[in-house]
Order: sequence, then C-alpha cells, then structure tokens
Amino acid sequence: MRTALVTGSAGFIGFHLCQRLLADGFRVVGLDGMTAYYDVALKRRRHEMLSQSAGFTAVEGLLETPGLVAGLVAAHRPEVIVHLAAQAGVRYSIEAPRSYVEANLIGTFEVLEAARAVPPAHLLIASTSSVYGANTQMPYAETDKADSQMSFYAATKKAGEAMAHSYAHLYGLPTTMFRFFTVYGPWGRPDMALFKFTKAILKGEPIEIYNHGQMMRDFTYIDDLVEGIRRLIDAAPVAGEAVEGDSLSPVAPWRVVNIGNGAPVKLMDFVEAVEAAVGQPAERRFLPMQAGDVPATWASTALMERLIGPLPRTDIRDGVKRFVDWYRRFYGV
Repeated sequence: MRTALVTGSAGFIGFHLCQRLLADGFRVVGLDGMTAYYDVALKRRRHEMLSQSAGFTAVEGLLETPGLVAGLVAAHRPEVIVHLAAQAGVRYSIEAPRSYVEANLIGTFEVLEAARAVPPAHLLIASTSSVYGANTQMPYAETDKADSQMSFYAATKKAGEAMAHSYAHLYGLPTTMFRFFTVYGPWGRPDMALFKFTKAILKGEPIEIYNHGQMMRDFTYIDDLVEGIRRLIDAAPVAGEAVEGDSLSPVAPWRVVNIGNGAPVKLMDFVEAVEAAVGQPAERRFLPMQAGDVPATWASTALMERLIGPLPRTDIRDGVKRFVDWYRRFYGV
C-alpha cells in the first residue's frame, strides 16, 4: 500500500484527489492550513468527509511553518507527494501579495526541503495556466516561453516551477509540475465564477461579467483533472527519456504538463449553461477587464496525451449542471 502526502487536502482539488487516492487504496496524509481566504466551514466539511476513511490522516497547519512538512514526510515517508496548497486567486494577489510570498514561495520551499531530506518516488506540484500571461499564441504549449506573467499570483507560481527545477537537478528528485486550466465542479471554490454566478442567480442578484463578456476559458471538469493527476502519479519523469514535444528538462528529471480540456468555451456560452442549469436567466452586469486577468486560455493537451493517454472530457453543460445540483443540495436552495 502506497502512502501519499497531499497538501491543500481540504481545498477543492485536494479534496477530490484525496477521495480518488483513497478509493485506489492509498494511505493519504492530508495537510491543510484552513486559511480564511474563503469559507472555512466548507473546507472543514471536506476534511470531515475524507476522515470517514480509515486510510486518511488529517493534519491542520500552515505550509510555511518551518519544519512542519519535513516532520510529516519524515514520519510517514510517502512514496508520492502532491503539493496543491497555495494562496490562489489573481485579483486577491493585488490586495494581499505577502500571503502569496508566504504560501506559494516559502511554503513550496518547505515542501522541496522535505522532499530533499526524504525523497519520494515522485513529487508533483500544482502550477497554473496563468503563468502563460501575455502569451497570445494558442493553444498554450508547455514548451512555449512563459516570462510575461500578468499577476503576482502567476509570478509566484512560475517561481515555484523554477525552484522545483533547481531541486530536481541538484537532488535528482523526479518532479512533475501541473498547469491547471480553470477547474470547476461540485465542492468548488466560492471565489470562482461558477460559484458566484450560481449564488447570485438563485438570489435574484446581478452577475458581474468582465471584459464585457469577451472572454474564453479552457474549463476543466474536476473529475477529468483528477484522472489526469492520478495517471501522472505513475508517470514520473526520467532524465534523458523525453517524448515528442516534451517539456522534460535537459538537466533534471523535471517536466511541466498542462491539464486542461483542450477546447476553450466563450464566457457567454458558460453563462448560458449556468442559467440553463439553475432554470432562470441572470441579470447581467457587464464590466471592463480586471487588472491582472487575461482574455483567453487554451491548453495544448498533446504532451499530456502522449504521456498518459486522452482524458475524459466532460461537456460544459453536464459539468455545470452537476455543480448546480450539488450547490442546491449543500445549501438547501
């Protein structure tokens, strides 16, 4: 039986990944800081559900606490570390940049130090599609230059990629970086558009649509994303063993992989999917583009598919309906 350490286990993606790993027979140690960026009750409920499994060990603490992650890794000696914990959000990084330094830079450093001391068979770390920044050529490929981040959030995630590369090179740590593309689904984050749109429509309040609706996103359904992470766990990079179009480092067992749907959706089509799932139209309030945001994202999934095969691709209408159904049940609406 393999042991996995998952940071951010009470988060949206971490919760779903832990459920999947437990179902697959892993022992899972879940670390979460329970920060107040969004509703802590939602995070606690996720951990409560995971704790119903005998294979799950919940640990509460801030990632950046010196030695916390190292102690967990030394005690449990996980074969797999999946580092998902981060301070998320493009817009909040303008308001509270220090929290991004603490969680995303210092926190990631603590994970890297822990992995250096007790090396796992595979270290997997979440990055973001936001690192592509001002790039305009799409779909975004992992081999594209990505040096023009538009938000401090994206800058800290790109720095995390560079930090992990150095540790992979210096200590031979097999490391995979994921670049996620607009993940959505049940148990999603309240700061994400789907959650905010659903809540507002059900309350009869207006929804805010940025860049006057001229946006596209490569929406990725949570179950499809988790399937990708699960398969990549068993596809650790090996130095010198590149596939076609690989992002594999020439000097380290390190690669970056997009996990996306590979098909961008117009924001207004997404809004209509939410309206259909809720069963009533939204009052739409159109606003300019927000600082730090980008008008479009679109993942090339070619490398991912060469490594682990094609993922399921949940239709946006089906995925949105599953979220709305969950929201109604959870909040009794």
